[in-house]
Amino acid sequence: MNLKDYIRVIPDFPEAGISFKDITTLLQNGAGYKKAIDELKELVAHLKIDVIAGPEARGFVVGAPLAYALGVGFIPIRKKGKLPYETIEAGYNLEYGNDSLAMHTDAIQKGQNVLIADDLLATGGTISTSVNLVRQLGGNIVGAAFLIELTHLNGREKLTDVEVLTLLSYES
Repeated sequence: MNLKDYIRVIPDFPEAGISFKDITTLLQNGAGYKKAIDELKELVAHLKIDVIAGPEARGFVVGAPLAYALGVGFIPIRKKGKLPYETIEAGYNLEYGNDSLAMHTDAIQKGQNVLIADDLLATGGTISTSVNLVRQLGGNIVGAAFLIELTHLNGREKLTDVEVLTLLSYES
């Protein structure tokens, strides 16, 4: 099974020149979705992971099932104003705008080994912000795992001190 067969590519979305990688077609296929999570589990098996953190919203559909498969906890990283308890926050740039992420102040225990999981590594803004939030709370980043990496956007350059693991790569 080739997982790329389950990723729909939509040209010129959300704006001209962008080639959007739509994972909803993978998610709706039970066998494909399971294979993707199983392959991510194998990809990160060498890491000592205490907990997985994933940014809203697609990081939830990758990180939560991966956490379940590994038998570890999952921590949601939400958009500003969405978490009910005390939070820390950080702003970042997206491929086409700005946003802010937040975590509960008690989400990470000092010294916990944290894997960041998300659907896509593009420019690295969301993930580098997630890494910074985890580190502010005393977490140890052991890696960042993705279904897809858009290599032409050089997101890895923002994650030079983080092991980056991806299942699929696209040049554009």
